[in-house]
Amino acid sequence: MVEWSIIFDQWIPKEQTLREALCTLGNGYVATRGAFEEAKAEADINYPGTYIAGGYNRLTSEVARKQIENEDLVNWPNWLPVSFRHAGEDWFHLSKVELLDFRQELDMKHGLLLRSVHFRDGKGRESMLNTRRLVSMANAHLAVLEWELTPINWSGEIELRAALDGRVINSGVARYHALASQHLQNLEQGQHNEETMYLVVQTVQSKIRMAQVARTQVFLDGQTSGMIPLTKIEQGYVEHQYTLQALAGQPLRLEKSVLIYTSRDWATSEPLLDACINIGRQGMFEESLEEHKRAWQRLWNRCDLDTACLSKTQSVLRLHIFHLLQTVSGHTVDLDVGVPARGWHGEAYRGHIFWDELFIFPFLNMHLPAITRELLMYRYRRLNEARSAAKEAGYRGAMFPWQSGSNGREESQVIHLNPKSGRWLPDNTYLQRHISSAIAYNVWHYYQATEDMDFLSYHGAELMLDIAQFWSTIATLNHEMGRYEILHVVGPDEYHTEYPDSSEVGLNNNAYTNVLAVWVITKALELKEIVDDSRFVELLTKLHIGPDDLSRWEDITKRMYVPFLEDTKIIAQFDGYDQLLEFGWEKYRARYGETMRLDRILESEGDNVNRYKASKQADVLMLFYLFSSEELLSVFKQLNYDFEPECIPENIAYYEQRTSHGSTLSKIVHAWVLARSDRKRSWVNFETALMSDLEDIQGGTTAEGIHLGAMAGTVDLVQRAYTGLEIRDDVLWLNPVLPDEMPCLNIQLRYRGHWIKLNLTTEKMVITFDKGWSKEVKIGVRGEIHNFRTGDQKEFDIQR
Repeated sequence: MVEWSIIFDQWIPKEQTLREALCTLGNGYVATRGAFEEAKAEADINYPGTYIAGGYNRLTSEVARKQIENEDLVNWPNWLPVSFRHAGEDWFHLSKVELLDFRQELDMKHGLLLRSVHFRDGKGRESMLNTRRLVSMANAHLAVLEWELTPINWSGEIELRAALDGRVINSGVARYHALASQHLQNLEQGQHNEETMYLVVQTVQSKIRMAQVARTQVFLDGQTSGMIPLTKIEQGYVEHQYTLQALAGQPLRLEKSVLIYTSRDWATSEPLLDACINIGRQGMFEESLEEHKRAWQRLWNRCDLDTACLSKTQSVLRLHIFHLLQTVSGHTVDLDVGVPARGWHGEAYRGHIFWDELFIFPFLNMHLPAITRELLMYRYRRLNEARSAAKEAGYRGAMFPWQSGSNGREESQVIHLNPKSGRWLPDNTYLQRHISSAIAYNVWHYYQATEDMDFLSYHGAELMLDIAQFWSTIATLNHEMGRYEILHVVGPDEYHTEYPDSSEVGLNNNAYTNVLAVWVITKALELKEIVDDSRFVELLTKLHIGPDDLSRWEDITKRMYVPFLEDTKIIAQFDGYDQLLEFGWEKYRARYGETMRLDRILESEGDNVNRYKASKQADVLMLFYLFSSEELLSVFKQLNYDFEPECIPENIAYYEQRTSHGSTLSKIVHAWVLARSDRKRSWVNFETALMSDLEDIQGGTTAEGIHLGAMAGTVDLVQRAYTGLEIRDDVLWLNPVLPDEMPCLNIQLRYRGHWIKLNLTTEKMVITFDKGWSKEVKIGVRGEIHNFRTGDQKEFDIQR
């Protein structure tokens, strides 16, 4: 691992699917896993996968005697295939040769995947294979690869093939193998001209058409061969074949340029027509590479975090930024897609959108806010579906789904497979109603970072008001205690979805859910002071929110119930939490390590994790992650609860001992909440989160798709937690406390139309203020507010 590259110098078959996920190349429109060009899908060894943003399809499966409909992110035709063989022999495959040298490199600076293989076959023939690949950040539709074979000690006739393969299914997640997986029907395949072949497919339910058009060209010893390929056509498959004489020491190079268009695209007449027209406009590999490099350089100029004093941390942070930018880039704008929990890197979670935006948007807000705006529009465009869901459940306002896909309906599984026991079990995680609060939180913080009044007035305020209305109607007044409650929900901790021995699903008064509901309603009421009076009245009229509703909102913000453990200042995760059993952590950690999926383990043993004080991930501690102590204490004061700053460390210590970190997001939250009180332990948690995908600490899950929320969360820890960055009262506050292990940091931030450069060490911080739309911005450092204008540069002493 070096500053800008992730390097693998051995081929280890059992690690290949993990590397394929980590080496995925994408541009926000399309992404292709880092599979080898010659590889086909093989269980646990290779899994080529190409995915387009928003490319979903629904299929019905019979599982446990039930008809279950699932919406999946579709594995589209494989555009990678290139291979060779000696006349009359088998096609090249790494498992069939002796590897003399191997190197694979993910070049993050330039968005390139490179491979170099020196091998000897069974007849003693040595060859060198070099490949380069890109998915263009300059042209959303373009993917290009260069494949070069050099005979070392042999000459002779070989056959070369390059193909487009539509005979693919969704088989990238073992847990889903019992489910229907044939999402594509092949419509058309053939030859466009002498150098160009094409393939057209369509999803069977959503009817999304994709056209792939590939141009192949062969070069001998650096010169164009002028060879015209033989085209082989089968149903769902088209191939260019070349037969040629290879000479020892003479490189044989193939360039393959592929254009991918779909029926979802803007400014497209018809996918195949436009792909065929545009393939002739593409330059050679080096030309495409040059434009691609320039596009990446523009992104890195704005998005890099420079910790020059920490080489390993630096390279992994860049890996995380790299995958974030490959999932959501400028090409994402206007695609009407959300940001999936596992990127467009694999089929885990079926490509669904959860609450991971909470961890992803803070980075985008401060670097590429136009992308945040577009991703929030994904939610806005699905408001009607959220309103219908609320109405069907007996509420008003908008109730967003825990898992979302194409149209915003609830896509959570009805049942899920426990791979440890092999049993299919009910899945009640859809009761995580707190997803709606996450959306409102994201709207508010996007506005705080950008002051985008147009968005807030025409889209964001409507989202927040409708979500506040939902919370006001799901909350019920308990007359006995004189406080409002929220019943039958699930918090962020997915281990607890019901009470032991109860026939009802859901829990009562999850503290995180209740506090977030109060915060959302409070901010919704504050909109009256921000949005134009006439627009605010329009929104209230449109959403049927009357004076009685607003009065109820005010009452809820003063009388929401928050549970506490008896005779303590420890916030109870939910009502009845104190009645659960303590869990035998030492025994299970000795057997499974610190990170474990207790729900699966205990169910396989005939037990139930609902019985224990054992959390999958941070739940109560999410409150200290999302809110500064000042803001959170203000909410508790508003609710008339005696909760002081010294209560926070007690709560952190209590839940730290009772969390299994069965989610990659959990370590991020724990690193965050410890950043001020215990920097050493914060750094340990940060390092674990940082390496969670690279080292696959969740036990095989990264191969199914990277954990985008965790990746973005580690970057945000550096960007906000360790710089003390917070936007409050129209001031950008900075209170840096860099970890001892990270003594320097250089970063650019986008704030309310300005670019701001921060250069930090453990002793000083220099703030440089670039041109922007507003004349002046307030920046607070260590409690003191400073006014910055264009061109200002100020230095601050920040020694501890």
